Amino acid sequence: MTSTDSAAFHDHFQDLQDPRVERTRKHPLINIVFIAVCGVLSGANSFASIQEFACDRRSWFARYLDLSNGIPSDDPLGRVLARLDPGAFEKCLLSWMQAVQEATANRLIAIDGKTLRGSYERRDGKAAIPMVSAWATENKLSLGQVVVDQKSNEITAIPELLRLLDVTGAVVTIDAMGCQKEIAATIRERGGDYALAVKPNQPTLHEQVTQAVTAALDEEEGTSYDEHQTVEQGHGRRETRSYAILPAPETVDPEGQWRDLCAVGVAFSDRVDARGRASLEARYYILSTLLTAKEFADAVRGHWGIENNLHWQLDVSFREDECRVHRDHAPANLSVIRRFSLGLLKRETSCKRGIEIKRLKCAANDEYREKALFNSVE
Repeated sequence: MTSTDSAAFHDHFQDLQDPRVERTRKHPLINIVFIAVCGVLSGANSFASIQEFACDRRSWFARYLDLSNGIPSDDPLGRVLARLDPGAFEKCLLSWMQAVQEATANRLIAIDGKTLRGSYERRDGKAAIPMVSAWATENKLSLGQVVVDQKSNEITAIPELLRLLDVTGAVVTIDAMGCQKEIAATIRERGGDYALAVKPNQPTLHEQVTQAVTAALDEEEGTSYDEHQTVEQGHGRRETRSYAILPAPETVDPEGQWRDLCAVGVAFSDRVDARGRASLEARYYILSTLLTAKEFADAVRGHWGIENNLHWQLDVSFREDECRVHRDHAPANLSVIRRFSLGLLKRETSCKRGIEIKRLKCAANDEYREKALFNSVE
């Protein structure tokens, strides 16, 4: 890591407010943030393991941090991250992520929820913390997350998350939980387009979309829809996915309640398993932009990348559901660091192994850790 790289990291956190009173600031805030990020990147899943990692790599950290007061123990690490404002911390990490990621055209942003199951505290009656995350499909980076208020739900948290993001020119995909008029309007106000899944929990809209799609597909001549198909086969299973998209007729939204709704689509999944059993599933969508069928297919398939590439990796490679940290803001801030670290490890491609092995390499190899942290910065 060059001195320029180190300074660049520091620059993104220089305005982060320290929650401690000045007389108790034994360790600079940047030390705690940088050590926590490097520790999680290198396989540490608790404050104690972060401290032990930092102690073992003290000479490496001393090249870039003021360690005149030593390495912070797990107690101050935990106390600071418990009191650090998650929103402000998120903005700093988002700023750093934007510095290390490359811009891509035709951006797809998937939004979905996940619960930090290990954050519950039975003794105090504290429930597990639900969060809503945004995922850049092409870049494979977490773009942000917000904690869902215990007195609210994901529907109210999504607009809050959208206000943190730059969705200009992007297509935002959300499953049926986010198929709400207010959310659609917020996406459009922020300069993005939406592709929202529609399910029977909105019976009127679902019926109108279903009827419009069925009518178009049943036409023998003069059809106005675009279609695309893929076939995947493996492990004895065969799945044919068919996609169709068309301009939305007036019957879909006769009262104009959905802002800029202009297209409807359907994704059929025809599966045959290893025993020859067949199943057919249809999923319907409303959109504010008329994509091609191929673009629509990429958006639908890409949405589930947030499950496979983010949520699954957090549970398996970072043991997120096993983390028993539950004090104040600490669960949310650790979750932010995990998502940030996962994005960095996915972007580091010199090692062709999985995320767990990359974390081990970061722990054992200073050069590889520096490459994972700063390889994308010019």
